[in-house]
Amino acid sequence: MNVCENTTILEFHILAFSTSGNMAYTIFTGFLFMYLLAVLGNLLIASLVSAMPQLHTPMYFFLCNLSIVDATYISAIFPNLLYITLATDKKISFSGCITQLYVFIFCVDEEIFILTCMAYDRYVAVCSPLYYSLVMSKKMCIIMAASSLVISTLNALMFTLLTYSLPFCHSSEVNHFFCEIRTLLSLSNSDTSSREMVLFIEDICLVFFTFLFIMFSYLRIICSILKIRSHKGRFKTFSSCSSHLTSVILFYGPILFLYMKSESENSSDQDKLISLLYVAAVPMLNPFVYSLRNKEVIGAMGKLANIKWNRF
Repeated sequence: MNVCENTTILEFHILAFSTSGNMAYTIFTGFLFMYLLAVLGNLLIASLVSAMPQLHTPMYFFLCNLSIVDATYISAIFPNLLYITLATDKKISFSGCITQLYVFIFCVDEEIFILTCMAYDRYVAVCSPLYYSLVMSKKMCIIMAASSLVISTLNALMFTLLTYSLPFCHSSEVNHFFCEIRTLLSLSNSDTSSREMVLFIEDICLVFFTFLFIMFSYLRIICSILKIRSHKGRFKTFSSCSSHLTSVILFYGPILFLYMKSESENSSDQDKLISLLYVAAVPMLNPFVYSLRNKEVIGAMGKLANIKWNRF
């Protein structure tokens, strides 16, 4: 085992995607479009929920949190990705890499917890509608959001410190488009088996258990929906859950596939493309998922537009 002797690298080189000539400009344009669409869309949803009183409900409270998280974690990765797509010098400082790692882990954890809270909200709304206002009170929503924030902060801090304390002496090439924790662990000169074990346990506890909880919630929801006699009533009830279920599938699908697939020597490019789905595609699509078929959001947009128009 090679150990660093009082030295460590000061910067990493992000390999990202292989580009050359006009292809680099094409990829840059595509990434820029995705980034602007994701940030503007999520900020619009967050602003709309904050400004319109009719959207001050538990479901939209968590949606506002989700939009802020989506805009934050794509902003932690894409500005640097846009830069290295065109730049010949594809480096990122050690401190910048560690900061990116922290923000990314924090936001992914937050996304998982918020989606879980939203699943519980839909479960209570459909399966126990008479107790909904009592169970999903303003106080309970704040407690759930604050708990998610604290756990995500501590969890991200733990993995950031575990990575920061590793020696990096020789290889500085990150074969990814951002500072992903598994890629960084593979670059270290020390034994990372204990950290990889902690990461594996984390995946089981955080990703798989929350996903099972969400699926169990929707199993109960579907059972309750099937008991509704009216076809119109069943459709209306399911429509209130369809946006969240779509977000869950979009977010968990790539993550579960990425961590459950078998390792292979030529999987790095595939891993980048799969990671791109939950890093960029999910934040970009969520605003559309929650607005296109949502009459409350569309109505709030129209009302806000009328207010702005009347002021002029």
